[in-house]
Amino acid sequence: MQIESNIQEIYDRFMRARQDTQPHCVTPKKADAFRNAMLGLLVADAAGVPFECGWRDQYSVSDMVGYEPSMPGYHEQAIPIGTWSDDGSLTLATLDSHRVCGGWDSADLLQRFCSWFYEDRYVPQGQKRFGEGKVTVRAFENFRAGLPADSCGVAEETALGNGSLMRILPLAFFPHTTADIARVSSLTHAAKTCAMACVCYIEIAERLLAGADKTDAVRAQDWPQSAAFARMAAIDTLSRDEILSSGNVIETLEAVLWCFLTTDNYRDCILTAINLGRDTDTIAAIAGGLAGFYYDGEAGIPAQWIKNLQPGYEQYVFTE
Repeated sequence: MQIESNIQEIYDRFMRARQDTQPHCVTPKKADAFRNAMLGLLVADAAGVPFECGWRDQYSVSDMVGYEPSMPGYHEQAIPIGTWSDDGSLTLATLDSHRVCGGWDSADLLQRFCSWFYEDRYVPQGQKRFGEGKVTVRAFENFRAGLPADSCGVAEETALGNGSLMRILPLAFFPHTTADIARVSSLTHAAKTCAMACVCYIEIAERLLAGADKTDAVRAQDWPQSAAFARMAAIDTLSRDEILSSGNVIETLEAVLWCFLTTDNYRDCILTAINLGRDTDTIAAIAGGLAGFYYDGEAGIPAQWIKNLQPGYEQYVFTE
């Protein structure tokens, strides 16, 4: 993806259009939307884990399974069914930070992210962390080296991973400003493109929480005036062959919205995401967060998939 020479100008214009100087939060139209979103994300992450890095159509996924070393993918040992990855763990860390701090504290967030990476917190009970990306690890190393939290993120526009988009959804459920979204993204992924992708995702989530139809929620989005985002508004009109599913933040967001808009229930949304191949757990998780509350959570998520989730998430999901 070509780097736009005027990305700072694009970003400044994008942020100026959002003058929310005071924190705000949408009251969900549906009860239990927060819990449903978190369950939707964790279940989808776990469903996608066994197939991460497999090529498109290398397999045909129709259910949640565990990972066996004989399966396509990069894992070296068996992973129990219902095991979430870095996507779910860093989302839980974000929730835990807000619970303790009552806001979006940069240093506390990074400290909790580091506790996942270095101490195996926020992982399924009795397991080890996995799934970390290079940009995320660079930010952790910067933090451990003593840099201020808000200076730790990797700012190069060549570092366009999806590692902040995958954990950003909790902000939709608690008071925040647009600047908060960009800052929380930038703790690891400080590229302007990553921050704008996170803002757009949360704004779409807020419309859904307010009761908007999913197609209307995406159509109403004020996308950055950037070539990178040019396909987003009509993403559901593209064919499967036109949708990529890499760890690039733009390709991830396109895949997430395409899966969400071209299916009509949680199960199909998640299986569609996984069957795209490549970054299956992250794309499924980000789509699953939206689909989880849009399709009424426990009523829409396959009951067995929820039962399959490994223990360790309950204290974060059920206590807010």
